Parts: sequence; C-alpha cells; structure tokens
Amino acid sequence: MIARKIVFSAALFAAGALMLAGCTTPTATGPTSSPTASGAVAAGVSTCVVDPEAAIAAGKQAQPTGELPAELVSELDAAAQKAFELGASAGAIVGVQTPEGKWTKAYGLADPVAGTPMDVGMHTRIASLTKMYTGTVLLQLVQEGKVSLDDTVDAYVDGIPNGDSITLTQLANMTSGVNTYTSNEAFITQYFADTSASYTPQELVDATVEVSPAAEPGERFLYSNGNSVILGEIIEEVTGNAFADELQSRILEPLNLTSTVWPGSSAAMPEPFARGFTLNGDEAAASGMPTDSTDWNPSWAWTAGELISTTDDLLTMGRALGTGAGILDDATQKVRLESFLDPSQSPPAPGAGGYGLQMGCGQGWVGHAGELSGYNTTQFYDTATDTTVSVQTNSDVASGGCENSPTLQDDPGDEICQVSAVRIFVGLSGVLGETYQPPPRS
Repeated sequence: MIARKIVFSAALFAAGALMLAGCTTPTATGPTSSPTASGAVAAGVSTCVVDPEAAIAAGKQAQPTGELPAELVSELDAAAQKAFELGASAGAIVGVQTPEGKWTKAYGLADPVAGTPMDVGMHTRIASLTKMYTGTVLLQLVQEGKVSLDDTVDAYVDGIPNGDSITLTQLANMTSGVNTYTSNEAFITQYFADTSASYTPQELVDATVEVSPAAEPGERFLYSNGNSVILGEIIEEVTGNAFADELQSRILEPLNLTSTVWPGSSAAMPEPFARGFTLNGDEAAASGMPTDSTDWNPSWAWTAGELISTTDDLLTMGRALGTGAGILDDATQKVRLESFLDPSQSPPAPGAGGYGLQMGCGQGWVGHAGELSGYNTTQFYDTATDTTVSVQTNSDVASGGCENSPTLQDDPGDEICQVSAVRIFVGLSGVLGETYQPPPRS
C-alpha cells in the first residue's frame, strides 16, 4: 500500500528542489467607494467565474448541516479512495459541503510509525492556502480605503527592486517580477542546515531582494512567496499591528475559525495533529528515506504559508473566500472574482482560468493548493454549485510519471505526476461538477 511505502519503502528517489509552500501552479480611495481592479483586470471580466453575482448571493444563504445523500457519498468515497491509493501520502482527510449537506472522511494513517489512524479534526499545516488569508486582509484594507490596489510598493516598504512601479495588484496576482526567496540558494542551504531555525519577516524580505527582480513589473506571471511576504509587511505597516493580530480580528474571530492557528515562531502543532513526511532536506537525501518534517519551523513561510487548520475550518473559510460572506463586501468580492489572469499569456490578461488576487481559479473552482515539507492541502469553492471541498494530506511527495518532482520511484502510481491532495481533489471535483484541471507538474 502506498500509504505505508511513504515511511517503510527503501526506494531510491531523486532529492528534488524545495517545495516548501508551492501552489497549484494561477482601487478603492474611500471607505464607501466601489473598488475597481487595476491594470489588465479592469479591461475585461474573467470567464473562469461565469456569474460572480450569483456566487456572492449564494454566500448569503445558510447551508444545511445534515449529511449528504448516501448515493453521492458513495461516489465521493470511491473517487477519494481511488485517488488516495494512487498518491504517496500516509493519510488524508477530505471534506465536502454543498447545498445538500456535508460529508467528511479520513483515510490512512496520521502516524505510520505508531500506526495512528488519520481522523477528521486533526490539524495539518496548510502551506500556501495562507496566501488567500493574506490577500483577504489586503482587500479588507482596500475596502476600508486604507490602501489602493494601484498603490506602489515603495509607499509602504523601502528597498524592493522596482518598488516605485510595482502595484499592490501586481504583488497579489504574481505579476510583480519579484522573485521567490526559495530560489535563493544561500537561504535554502541555511534553512536545510537547521530546519528548527526561526526567521523574521525582514530576513525573508532580504532574501527576496537578493534574487530580485526576475522580470519587469507586469511582464509575466511568476509565482513567488516573496510577493506574499511583502504584502504581509505592507499590512503591518498600514495597520500598525502584527499580521497575526490582524488575521485574528479580521478573519478567524468573525468566521469562528477556532481551530485555525497562526504558529508564529513556534514549530509546535496543536493537538490532535497528523505527522508529515517529505523527501526534501539533507536527511532524506542522505538516508534514501522520507523524513518526518512535522516539527520543522514554519516561520520561513510567514504570510506565504504558515497557517495550520482543520477540515471544518477549511470548509468554512473556503466558502467565505468564494462568496465573500463574512469577510468582504459585495463590491470588493466581485473585484476578486473578476481578477483571474491567464498566466500563459504574455503579459498575463483576463482569461478562463489562472491566478488572481492571492487566489487561483480553474473550471469555476476558486481557491488554492499548498505544499510545505510534509504536508499538501487543497481548499476550493465551486462558484457554479455553491460547493466547498478541502483535502489535507500528510505528505508533499508526488507520485506518477514525474521527471523532476521527487517521488518514491518503485511505485509511480499512474502517468500523471501529482501530489496527493491535488490528486484527490481532482477526483472529487469530477463527482461534484466540472473536473478541476490543475496546472501541469513535471
């Protein structure tokens, strides 16, 4: 069984590049004004979300708390089980919420060494899903007239290359040209030498600046953790408060996300939690075995990928992100749902799917995937059917026909190269509506 091979297989593997907080992969001037997106977004409406107004209206209706119909549950369970078996994760937790009801289920093991089963309600690190929370706080500040999406970075943070021409929109939609600090070899070497080390936001910004710019502002799409970290710095500068405090008061408390945790400089996981396993790092490369990375310090990811959460909280936040309910007013949410750019175009322009304001979209599903050594998570909302799906896995190891991503080569799964949570979400999406098509992975 693949779930056991993640720990017990002696398979050879190629130690690949750091996947610490990867994703799939894709202006207001007054407190009562209607915000409008800047740049290419304003030129047209994304067709990824066909009817933004309908999605926003759906969020104003409460969803039932009862169980989904048995026939649908059977289909979902079969799809999740099939995808789980093709993946390379010891365990998985899935959650689905629709206008018909709710379904959650755990698969496999939370701790393969101890034999502890995975259980719904366990905490996992959610990695780059954090970006959507960061982007939401930014949009709340836009809504309040405290910043404009057309503002340039240098109005808030000094020393960013091209900061006098990079807009907040370009930071949020990954077209700023700012490079990701995880491409900074010196930073990565330092991190893997001591995965318990704590990093300050300024250290992350400095590591970003050292490898930036990678492109001119607006020239092309470049997924970069550096963008999200700089946004975190801007949020702190504008509010005068720590990002963790703004997150708590603006999102976690209003939505009652009592199991979503900002760990700060602590590597500790809240109970109960699933242990995570990775092929990243020096120990895995030396031993030829996956490494338990549960206690690696996540501070290096900060506002790009530090959060911890559970299924119920992910489902609540996923719907709020898709509809704006409880976190954004209608006008600001509409801007977000119309912000998606097709990254294959140069420069990126409104298209049928891609990346928007710290959120992705494909086939009408809006959300994000996240990878952080030991964990892979997806959180998506279908704007056509008012359906939210979350998947948590305790491995960031890919499976399938991968040429570059590190895998357990003795069990390739299938020809498609993908990480487990994304693989499971794709299977679930096909049962619930239009099948999500993730960006290709090699």
